[in-house]
Amino acid sequence: MKWGRMLAAGVLLAGLAAVLWWSNRQEKAKEGKPAADAPPKILSLGADTIQRIEIRHRGEDPITLQLKGSQWEMTSPKPLAADSAAVSAITSAASSVDAERVVDPNVSDLKAYGLAPASIEMDFGTKNGKTSKLLIGDNTPAASAVYAKLDGDPRLFTMATFSKTAFDKEAKDLRDKRLLPFTQDKLSRIEITAQKQTYEFVKKGESEWQIVKPKPMRADSTQADDLVRQLSSAQMDLSGVQDDQKNAAAFNSVPVLAIAKITDQDGTKTLEIRKVKDDYYAKSSAVDGVYKVSKMLGDALDKPVDAYRNKKIFDFGFSDLTHIEVTDGGKTSIFDKSGENWMSGGKKMDSTSVQAFADRLA
Repeated sequence: MKWGRMLAAGVLLAGLAAVLWWSNRQEKAKEGKPAADAPPKILSLGADTIQRIEIRHRGEDPITLQLKGSQWEMTSPKPLAADSAAVSAITSAASSVDAERVVDPNVSDLKAYGLAPASIEMDFGTKNGKTSKLLIGDNTPAASAVYAKLDGDPRLFTMATFSKTAFDKEAKDLRDKRLLPFTQDKLSRIEITAQKQTYEFVKKGESEWQIVKPKPMRADSTQADDLVRQLSSAQMDLSGVQDDQKNAAAFNSVPVLAIAKITDQDGTKTLEIRKVKDDYYAKSSAVDGVYKVSKMLGDALDKPVDAYRNKKIFDFGFSDLTHIEVTDGGKTSIFDKSGENWMSGGKKMDSTSVQAFADRLA
């Protein structure tokens, strides 16, 4: 009896193992495959394969972006450097455009959905020479989604409005807005003219700045680093309607507020700031035109050299003091740090008091 039960249990166990093996095999077969009820994908491109993008809004001239080497450039409506982060957001969105549902498996009247002509037409050219065209139409009646179609695919889809937002960009959204493009770790010299004086910084080592003009002085590293950040983030304010002639007239109507000159491996670039009432305008040697800039940038450059001086008598940086000599009225006291203790003349001192004194010196 016992042998019979063991045999039956063995058969049952083998059966369960076979079922488990088959189940695991089926699960592995499903890996990487979309669920049966998953919404269909409208477009799926490798973000790193896209080399050309054209955005055409209904009734407007196209915006064309071309990858040249490792840099994106805007070739129309006029040649401009492109904002790599903004373009990357578009290529990332194009890597996976999901539908919410299929409205019509074989749509014939595209005009009824705002697709002939499309509200937005996106053309993507890839490394293999192929082009994918995504048509984005009107909002659905509930305005919760938009109609979309891939050229060459007979189906009409709806997709989320955020997908439309990812592609709905103007030239000003995609151009490089930096006024002073430079490589921060290659920056070697900064010259500022403001408040009727000119002063100059040079870089020592990898991160330390030294004032060399009007005379050699130690620079406050925090203030100098903040100046570099302000210059690297100096951008055009393109939030309003741009009027090039009006901006230029405003710029030329007032004297110079501040001038910044920076030098990196590509040479020297200049940024000139002027203030008109409460507005700040800038002209850069790196880009054409005059642009509004932020008050923060104007205030950052409108400073005297004293704002950047290291005003500490002693400058120990982040180093801990280990030896102090104090001379008072002809008497010299020497303090040495040993481990966590301060010693003087072979005697252990009140470490809290001596350390407080050391902290005040630093």
